[in-house]
Amino acid sequence: MIDRIEHDGVLLSIIIRADYKKEGISFFTPSDFSQQLGYMNRPKGYVIDPHVHKLVERKVTLTQEVLYIKSGKVLINFYDDERNYLENRTLNAGDVILLAHGGHGFEMLEDAEMIEVKQGPYVGDEDKVRFTP
Repeated sequence: MIDRIEHDGVLLSIIIRADYKKEGISFFTPSDFSQQLGYMNRPKGYVIDPHVHKLVERKVTLTQEVLYIKSGKVLINFYDDERNYLENRTLNAGDVILLAHGGHGFEMLEDAEMIEVKQGPYVGDEDKVRFTP
């Protein structure tokens, strides 16, 4: 299952649940997103030709991050850009989420392991504003 969280016409997040399955390749993000989130299901013997990626200058103005929930259960709270609470979702082991816009906070409902992927270079505290919900 794919779960899209939107607010006022803005895509905040895409969740790919652990049980999602589809033949072929699917991308869930618009082409202008700085993080592209896709899914591939290929049969044994399928070949992806070797390749290198060209040097292409890109301008990234908003950090988007992808989390893979390796184990446990995590509650994610979503906020708009004005820091107003919107809604939440619970993620379980095997789920993947793209956090594209707005604010977010996390509560570990169980011991949890997560893998995070986001753009670099890392700029430390210049990258985010923490707030009290």
